[in-house]
Amino acid sequence: MLNPKQADKIASAILYAIAGFVILILAALLGYILYQGVPHLSWHFLTAPATAFTAGGGIGIQLFNSLYLLVITMLISFPIALGAGIYLNEYANKKSRATALIRTAIEILSSLPSVVVGLFGFLLFVVQFKLGFSILSGAISLTFFNLPLLTRSVEESLRTIPDLQREAGAALGLSRWETVGHIILPAALPSIVTGVVLSAGRVFGEAAALIYTAGQSAPALDFTDWNPFNVSSPLNIMRPAETLAVHIWKVNSEGIMPDAAAVSAGSSAVLIIAVLLFNFFARYLSGVLFKRLTATK
Repeated sequence: MLNPKQADKIASAILYAIAGFVILILAALLGYILYQGVPHLSWHFLTAPATAFTAGGGIGIQLFNSLYLLVITMLISFPIALGAGIYLNEYANKKSRATALIRTAIEILSSLPSVVVGLFGFLLFVVQFKLGFSILSGAISLTFFNLPLLTRSVEESLRTIPDLQREAGAALGLSRWETVGHIILPAALPSIVTGVVLSAGRVFGEAAALIYTAGQSAPALDFTDWNPFNVSSPLNIMRPAETLAVHIWKVNSEGIMPDAAAVSAGSSAVLIIAVLLFNFFARYLSGVLFKRLTATK
């Protein structure tokens, strides 16, 4: 019969072994992708347009499309998520049926597979609203995909702020909105920013929802034309836009590119590096904001 100290040591060892095994699997997966893809990276590969039947193409347009689609998606989803998070944590009656219904809807949306979101976006925005395969269709669809996570992130960030600060604002004669805007939001800003950047990384790597909404083509862009109403302008949100993640899927599924393996490996490495940078940047920015807002060193 083991004594409590021995049982605790054995349980701790098992948990450490499980955690180490998971970390080892993730490290091996990331290492394999980077090992296969990094040798194919070059300035030409990152900036040149893709080719279909000849070797030597790049991912310049796809990379720009991914970043531009990310910006449009965050511009749409963040204000909605911020308002929803503030309402749920600061204004909503925690025991009302309406609040319970909203939370249930958020949970259902967060559990939907991305391909279902893509089919929903295709039927509603591409077909019914006649937006076609476009950046706008993809961004709105990704908003439904990203909104639950972003809303919960904002709500949890606000929930970590002690009620004492809300009471202090009321004692100073501030209204609820003034307390939220001048006291609660600044204190929760580091956590909110972290959630936004992490959700941005998730959006950047999404593929299934965009296959049916943003399209699988990447028309040539004129990077000297910044008029968003011109067809060839990079800023035109009504043009189809094959993203980097969709490009990886397309290259491997079509099989018409002579150097498909190299392009796929290089694109995967760029995608992994970008997601890692999103995570590191979120941690760094959160730390900087926390130190500035709390005056700690």
